Amino acid sequence: MVHTDTRLDQKLRNIRAGNYKPADFIIADAKDADMGSGITGSGFARSADGGTGRRRTRAEFLDQIQAIVEQDIVDIMLLSASNLEALHERGVFRDSLVKPAIRANDTTDCWGGVRHQAYTKHPSRHFRTANISRVMYGTNQPAIGAPIALTDLGLYSVTFMNDIDHDYEALDAFAAFREEAAENNFKYFFEVFNPNIDCGLDREAIGEYINDSILRCLAGVTKADRPQFLKIVYNGPKALEELASFDPSLVVGVLGGGAGTTRDTFELLSQAEKYGGRVALFGRKINLAEDPLALLVLMREVASGNIAPEEAVKAYHSELAKSGLKSKLSLEDDRQITETVLQSAALKKAA
Repeated sequence: MVHTDTRLDQKLRNIRAGNYKPADFIIADAKDADMGSGITGSGFARSADGGTGRRRTRAEFLDQIQAIVEQDIVDIMLLSASNLEALHERGVFRDSLVKPAIRANDTTDCWGGVRHQAYTKHPSRHFRTANISRVMYGTNQPAIGAPIALTDLGLYSVTFMNDIDHDYEALDAFAAFREEAAENNFKYFFEVFNPNIDCGLDREAIGEYINDSILRCLAGVTKADRPQFLKIVYNGPKALEELASFDPSLVVGVLGGGAGTTRDTFELLSQAEKYGGRVALFGRKINLAEDPLALLVLMREVASGNIAPEEAVKAYHSELAKSGLKSKLSLEDDRQITETVLQSAALKKAA
């Protein structure tokens, strides 16, 4: 059965009604890396001392996802359709308030985890594997006795390149997706990446370009076909605040990017909430953590304003020590902000 009213739905209602409070901040775990990576997308199987000798198997990856769903802190679990199907067969989402979602398309700039690949040296090209009808209405499962409907929510991504031929083709594919989604009553959230190769714009200009491109491509889309929310690169406070304040009905979320330090994770969450973001969709920042469950507890506390990012790093290391896990970095190194866009905003805040 497709989930019809989850914690996500209630939070979106609060945000759109102008009743947002920090407890309504939406946290999503992006466990869809297999759509662009294969074996490398599952993360590491860690030993007790924190070692990462090998990659997780698919079964171990599914176990980790199940543990996070059962922890009941995240609001969305984003997956490949095949992994969501496997988890449904386990009954993982049967009584859960966590909303399952699938990656509805897998553009070539997401293929960076494939070993020895050269795809990401080229401008992103649109591509779609998942079948919406199958996801919505299921396929026959003889062992279970009925079709499994996986979810009615997916992620659709576009990468604008500031190139007329490329962007025209990408938007044409987006229009075709919206038409199919409408036919199946399928909802989606809209991920917009920064250009994946140099297009002659600096970071501030890219933020302005992306904001305008998002608003332009949605201007002709009526409410019934609009995304539930956005997932974008954090291009700094100015760009995020501009987009979030322009149209309050458009809920803006940020993606996590690289793993970074634990401080990067908490700092991005804090800055996103401060400057108008209402959703954080983190993949590698969670999946590559020494203890994803402990990290998520503190992510919720940071998003709610109960603890500052730097203090959250200390608390995370304390939890690792209690569990007998060794951190990848020393506490001092893990307290550092290493992502440039976060450093700039943190310096302004300190001043």
